[in-house]
Amino acid sequence: MSGASSGLLYLPLFWLAINTLLFWRTFNRYYSGPQYYYLHQMLGLGLCISRASASVLNFNCSLVLLPMCRSLLAMVRRCERIVSRKTRRLLHKYKSFHAACGTAICVFSAVHVGAHIINAGNFSTNYHSEYIELNVAHYKDEDPRKIIFTSVPGVTGVLMVLILFLMSTASTASIRACNFDIFLHTHNLFFIFYMLLLVHAAGGVLKYQTNLEEHPPGCLQLNRTMKYSAPLTEPNGEGYLLNTEQLASSPFNTHEELFINNGTFRICAKDPAFHPHFPETWLWISAPLCLYCAERLYRYFRSTKPVTITSVIHHPCNVMEIRMTKDHFEARPGQYIILQCPRISALENHPFTLTMCPTETRATFAVHIKIVGDWTERLCSLLSSQCDQGTEIIPIFQHSKKPKIYIDGPFGSPSEEALNYEVSLCIAGGIGVTPYASIFNQLLEKWKDYKLQRLYFVWICRDIQAFLWFADLLCLLYKKFWQENRPDYLNIQLYLSQADGIQKIIGEKYQALNSRLIIGRPRWKLLFDEIAKSNRQKPVGVFCCGPKGLSRDLHKLCNRPNAYGTRFEYNKESFS
Repeated sequence: MSGASSGLLYLPLFWLAINTLLFWRTFNRYYSGPQYYYLHQMLGLGLCISRASASVLNFNCSLVLLPMCRSLLAMVRRCERIVSRKTRRLLHKYKSFHAACGTAICVFSAVHVGAHIINAGNFSTNYHSEYIELNVAHYKDEDPRKIIFTSVPGVTGVLMVLILFLMSTASTASIRACNFDIFLHTHNLFFIFYMLLLVHAAGGVLKYQTNLEEHPPGCLQLNRTMKYSAPLTEPNGEGYLLNTEQLASSPFNTHEELFINNGTFRICAKDPAFHPHFPETWLWISAPLCLYCAERLYRYFRSTKPVTITSVIHHPCNVMEIRMTKDHFEARPGQYIILQCPRISALENHPFTLTMCPTETRATFAVHIKIVGDWTERLCSLLSSQCDQGTEIIPIFQHSKKPKIYIDGPFGSPSEEALNYEVSLCIAGGIGVTPYASIFNQLLEKWKDYKLQRLYFVWICRDIQAFLWFADLLCLLYKKFWQENRPDYLNIQLYLSQADGIQKIIGEKYQALNSRLIIGRPRWKLLFDEIAKSNRQKPVGVFCCGPKGLSRDLHKLCNRPNAYGTRFEYNKESFS
């Protein structure tokens, strides 16, 4: 395993270690802490587990928002002189880290709820008239359900569990794929969840003892023993000490409520005093919540001005290209934007990779959109009523009828790093080619300004017409490197995975690509061995944007050792 891969492994291990440490320390504090003696006697292990799980929940609720501060992450990624490439690769795992924190919140919420259900039962069965201040129950054997649904922590807890259930179920891959709206709208409930969390923690149900010096936990209270004629030994300032022999001759025999100290039993002059625990949740989540809200506010103001659509191009295989301009918009190759059209949906928005970035000489930027699903179909119908005109540029209609489109971004992605390696291998499946299109456009402008010295490009499509999306761009790039006397700079391999007969000709004007078109699928092991042999002892950046099965196979190959000392560093494109 390479050093970069091991670094990616250490981060989740470090996160797990912190979660474990928080759980264990909190459990021990409530199990053996003197201030929780009476509360622990009443609730048992349910107290320890509920508080330990609450600590883990506070920690993960504070972390789960940070990966979603995408503008902040993009700003950190831009600091290439300060932040190392390994650190930037860790930042690209923000989505996985967000999902891990969300999973931990769900798991420990279940543990927390189960422990508090046990606590409600113990409050009821262990009700004692002498500890009314400590007990939430109003009388012995009170219905635990009444305790839960008539208390602020109980009601807020039920509401939070409901919101968490909706968010977690809507986050599954199947629901996101078939109805992204459900995923988006349920995730917007997070703000209500955090407000309920703050109220939930301020309920003051669990209390601790405040007068430990005046009343050591478990000691015999003076006002409970005055009715007995037990002989007392020398008094002190706080209570009296009773010898074991004297206790044996006294009528008091409830030994489980006595405090043993060197063979003597202490009698206290004051009752235990209890106070609600100071809510700590706001200390955990206030800073991340404020940071996230500040970023969302910044993103809102940044995206309030609609873009100007200059043209729409319809490509084969139901792909639409939208070219736009916007004042003061800057982006780097490999980044993506979030696109919203209020006429389609006021809340729904979708991420799309930039296939063309603005430069010093050109303000235009573009995205390629695969027309699949209701949202993209409605967007296509709004932008043009003639969606079947091939590659003809369709002029935008009059300003009064033009639909307003807003963009949020740009945001960083792993593909940004392709220009920061000396050797990069970019692999695309179908429309997954879009992250690399902006890189090709940038190389067409000024390839000598980047560290990249050799680029391997592998593109797999089912339909031969799909290669026409960027055939012109690839041919221009290929011709440019031949004219610059660098024919080895760009290595193109096009694979047609499904073919009815032999189809090797894309078009007469694309002869440069015809010789690079292969029927079938890549033989990945041979390809990686060839690249490793040609680039001995070098780090090679591997970038993939395609199906999960392809990504999984490539990740395994990157971690496989080779005989040439070449280190393959895997980067998976994943934006949301």
